[in-house]
Amino acid sequence: MRRRSFLAGLASTTAAWPLAARAQPQAKIPIIGFLGLAPEFSGVEALRAGLRDLGYIEGRNVIIVWQWAGNVEQLPKLAAELVALQPAVIRAGSTAGLVAAHNATQTIPLVGATLEDPIALGLVKSIRRPGTNVTGTWVAGDDALVGKRLGLLKDVVPGVSRVAAIVNPGDSSDAPLLRLLPATAHALDLKLLVIEVREASEFPVAFANVARDGQALFISSSPLFASHRREIVAMAARLHLPAIYGWREFPEAGGLVSYGPSLPDLYRESATMVDKILKGENPADLPVEVPTRFELVVNLKTAKALGLKVSEPFLLLADEVIE
Repeated sequence: MRRRSFLAGLASTTAAWPLAARAQPQAKIPIIGFLGLAPEFSGVEALRAGLRDLGYIEGRNVIIVWQWAGNVEQLPKLAAELVALQPAVIRAGSTAGLVAAHNATQTIPLVGATLEDPIALGLVKSIRRPGTNVTGTWVAGDDALVGKRLGLLKDVVPGVSRVAAIVNPGDSSDAPLLRLLPATAHALDLKLLVIEVREASEFPVAFANVARDGQALFISSSPLFASHRREIVAMAARLHLPAIYGWREFPEAGGLVSYGPSLPDLYRESATMVDKILKGENPADLPVEVPTRFELVVNLKTAKALGLKVSEPFLLLADEVIE
């Protein structure tokens, strides 16, 4: 129901997919399929802006068919629906979406961002030369990113010794975390509590466990958590728990601190890959990109509410301080 409502809301700017399917043969307008989770947190406007900068206007010289899944289980069906339209390219908004699209087609070009090694997932043969119908961005190309986030959390919360990590085991995006977190936490002399959350209804119980056993939070970058960031930030505030996140949108919503790549930047850059494919380039020859710029965002107002005095050196490292 939510997915249909959202699609209806886009009707003024984007043709519904049955219309798109009829329009493509007549007008010869290429179709870009989009397969995503969490529409509020999708980077859609950044993707649209990136395409506009490259000369693509929805409904004029390109049609974008948006497919939104309410949960990971819906992705295979929606991927099959997109593939049936024979779009020129499909942009997947999550690791799970990219895997679902790849399972549905090995011929239609796919562009996506993955938090897990795309070689290990069987999506590409190599980073420099994918050799398949898949290309995009490997967000967690540096495993040290996990350690960096935990280290930053330890820096901003002096004396912390117990950290609760909330992860989504149903999302392949979190596979690297489940593999890397225990050893990384041990190296930083942190006791780690891993709490699994597969759907939003499990948040209250998860946070009750955190309140009992944790001093600080590490929230994974799973789209499930991103789409419920306001609820997560509010629950952390009620429990007086400092937390680190992977996306800047969390501290913008009142979270304490985030460290990771810029989601809008990732979506804008994917527009360039889509453009190359629409102009005839083969995704098999387009290298998978790895972000080189990461941003540290600190919400100083939240820090003060938590009774934390953020050091001057830490603030100097920040790309943005929200006051």
